[in-house]
Amino acid sequence: MGNSKWVHIMFFLGGLVAAYVLVNAVESIWSIFGKPKDLYVMILGIGVATIGTFVLWRKKDTFAKATDIVAELSKVTWPTRKETSAATIVVIVTVIISSIFLGLFDMVWSWATGVIYS
Repeated sequence: MGNSKWVHIMFFLGGLVAAYVLVNAVESIWSIFGKPKDLYVMILGIGVATIGTFVLWRKKDTFAKATDIVAELSKVTWPTRKETSAATIVVIVTVIISSIFLGLFDMVWSWATGVIYS
């Protein structure tokens, strides 16, 4: 089954996310006009998400693109713990240096505007 297993999982999870979003969207829109019935909201949201997911899953172009995406993602190499720690330290040091520089610039700018406008 290989990569297609991940494609099927991706479509399933995408359908769940779409159902959640659509149920909330239908409920929000319907509540403008009155109190929505929960059963109708659930049926409409889940139904549209299921149909949309099934249609996209059955389209050969969409399935092929999703398979290509999974194949490309399988080529990704994750950084080691040591590389992640080193990159984190670089980011923290850069943020500290930038904040010191901006703090000094702010102090000078505050002093200069105080001299000019007083």
